[in-house]
Amino acid sequence: MTPLRRELGLPGAIAIGLAAMIGAGAFTVWGPATAAAGSATGLLAALGIAAAVAYANADSSARLAALYPQSGGTYVYGTRRLGPFPGFLAGWAFLTGKSASAAAMALTVSTYLWPEYDKPIAVLAVLVLLAVNLLGIKKTAAAAVVFLAVTLAVLAAIVFTGWTVPGYRDNLTDTDPWGVLTAAGLIFFAFAGYARLATLGEEVKRPQWTIPRAIPIALLMTVAIYLLIAATALHVLGSRALSQSPTALAAVAAAVNPALTPIIALGAAVAATGVLLSLLAGMGRTALAMARDGWLPKAFSRVSQRFAVPWAAEAAASATAVAVIAAFDMVGAIGFSSFCVLVYYAITNASASTLDRKRITPYLGAAGCLVVAASLPPASALSGLAVLLLGVGVYALRSRSRTVAP
Repeated sequence: MTPLRRELGLPGAIAIGLAAMIGAGAFTVWGPATAAAGSATGLLAALGIAAAVAYANADSSARLAALYPQSGGTYVYGTRRLGPFPGFLAGWAFLTGKSASAAAMALTVSTYLWPEYDKPIAVLAVLVLLAVNLLGIKKTAAAAVVFLAVTLAVLAAIVFTGWTVPGYRDNLTDTDPWGVLTAAGLIFFAFAGYARLATLGEEVKRPQWTIPRAIPIALLMTVAIYLLIAATALHVLGSRALSQSPTALAAVAAAVNPALTPIIALGAAVAATGVLLSLLAGMGRTALAMARDGWLPKAFSRVSQRFAVPWAAEAAASATAVAVIAAFDMVGAIGFSSFCVLVYYAITNASASTLDRKRITPYLGAAGCLVVAASLPPASALSGLAVLLLGVGVYALRSRSRTVAP
């Protein structure tokens, strides 16, 4: 088995975590979340719930990643702490959910850059970023820094100019408690990249020291940035107009200064590109770990001698994302992805609970994941359940073949 190289330090790790979170969700999630929550207060409450669930998940991920600094994330933790089936289910949920996320990110890029040819451009984006990832984790981290810098500059411009205009007061006032949970599930989609470092654990320097610091730092920075964005959007548009906008920050730019609109479009495309880059890397590492254990074809365990990357798993992850692009649209992909990823993190928390039975955070995190997943739109929850059941069938078949294999 060819190991990966430990080349990622704390700054690069934080950059990858931030780039994985501060992406297209920051530009698109606020409208649907406000509509679900029913008021500005509900939106901010949903943001708080999503952040709390994310914090519990991040705490569990950081502790487990320091203990098991290998590629694969919760697939590895679930297998080691809970058994083969929970580990497999976590890996399956991650790969299927993140395939939908990758498709949504690629379609965001193409929608902002060239909407008339959204799917071909989305496929091209996946292929270009596959080429970047195949050059090694250092190239991935360097590209993540560039994408993150552009995204933060655009968001800073929106926040700064947004507070130079008078506030808008046409607001929704009917907070829906169940809708707040639904909104939290949608917002969670924008947070869900914080544990990308766990899937890259085999390539992090001093993982027992770096990972427990990088994950919470990146998450807390993201929470602060999202709070500023949400407050700015509510200030400029009011919750009623915000609830009707699928591209919230573009609407904020148009209301403040129409000249900012193309800049926001560029920022959204760059942000989505940064998330897509780290998504494909994380999917490749999880597929690598599952292939090493025989749950996926052994061909996916091949690692480049020159660049020390799992090139076969990366290529397979990219091919899966291309297939999802061909089959689905962006809106449906977000809810489906959130459901699968929340199941993945529920298993993360269950794994972490075995490290210290008296620590309450993993139990709260697991409960939060399941409640928020159940509150997602029925179509998202049902399609997610169907895919997980398909995974159960795959597990049964692979278990049988592993048992009878010579």
